[in-house]
Amino acid sequence: MTVASAPTGRPAGLGHEPPAVEIVVPVLDEAAALEPGIRRLDAYLRESFPFSARITIADNGSTDGTWQIATELASELRDVRAMRLEEKGRGRALHAVWSGSDAQVLAYMDVDLSTELAALLPLVAPLLSGHSDLAIGTRLAAGAHVVRGAKRELISRSYNAILHIVLGARFSDAQCGFKAIRAERARELLPLVRDRAWFFDTELLILAQRAGLRIHEVPVDWTDDPDSRVDIVSTAVADLRGVARLVRDFRAGRPAAGMTTFRRQIASFAAIGVLSTVAYAALYLVLRQELGAQASNVVALLLTAVANTAANRRFTFGVHGATGAVRHQAQGLAVFVLALVLSASSLRVLLAQKMGLRAAAGGAVSLGSGPKHRQRPDLPERRVDGAAPHPYARGARRLQCETRHPLDDHAR
Repeated sequence: MTVASAPTGRPAGLGHEPPAVEIVVPVLDEAAALEPGIRRLDAYLRESFPFSARITIADNGSTDGTWQIATELASELRDVRAMRLEEKGRGRALHAVWSGSDAQVLAYMDVDLSTELAALLPLVAPLLSGHSDLAIGTRLAAGAHVVRGAKRELISRSYNAILHIVLGARFSDAQCGFKAIRAERARELLPLVRDRAWFFDTELLILAQRAGLRIHEVPVDWTDDPDSRVDIVSTAVADLRGVARLVRDFRAGRPAAGMTTFRRQIASFAAIGVLSTVAYAALYLVLRQELGAQASNVVALLLTAVANTAANRRFTFGVHGATGAVRHQAQGLAVFVLALVLSASSLRVLLAQKMGLRAAAGGAVSLGSGPKHRQRPDLPERRVDGAAPHPYARGARRLQCETRHPLDDHAR
């Protein structure tokens, strides 16, 4: 596979900060549609899109004038670049560009711009905010407006129904040419995606779902291109073969995509939990002298609960920005309340036991403070140097025996 960069004087990404979004437009023999589509997309990004963006034309094996037009556009337009792959395959083109991108969010769309461009911001915004991991345009959900023939409609709905039944897909539209993914998720998933053609999208989504990643759907306005280069029959057959391969792979125990993601999340969650526990213990010990046991427990637990939730949002689940922060902290505080009840009850039990031990120790000291040897009343009184005992001494000893502690009898 050969990748060539267009000879631009101002290649996008050089001498500038990495863009927030990179939009890949894969093309194969699209000389007629390429220039108007790229100019329209570039104008929209400059005039209406609030984030920095780069357009990458990914020519995968064109034999007409597509590559020449792509290089001319890249030379003229500041935020457009072009790459050429000698081998065909939309998935191959996306894999090549996404793997080397420095953008935060990676997107792609068809060159005919069948999807209304107003849907681009709702597509990428949840990814930039950290709310979701992938986003797809859907023509099959409520709110979508689609103009296409009955044949394509039937094939699309049938294919997605097969995905739901056979692979348990929970997303509504696998084939819409309008998708985006966060760069870090792409780096985790792309090595696991084997298809390099039209099934690339479906495999990526199925593996993302099995990894537990969040897939956001955007209903789109879609107008089908009557001059599409897609061979419906051959594409449908290839897609069904891809479904069968995934079924075989999963039955054979092929590691689910995202095992790396899952293990990383488990490790991150455990590490943050350990650090939170250590921080809680340190805070409790520092505050206990001033606030007392229960108050220091509340303060230490509250501070570490808030920090724990924030750290897990950022490092375990990769959520950035303020979107959803209040809801996540509220969920974390619900766990805090449960932990507070358990820890406060445990402290109460420990303090009660400690007080009981102190009381028992105090009683033992008071019992041991009296005379160690007491004269039993039935024994003769001892004389010292043959002298008779003082009459008051006999009475004192008798009184002492009569008022001895009840525990003495128990001990005997």
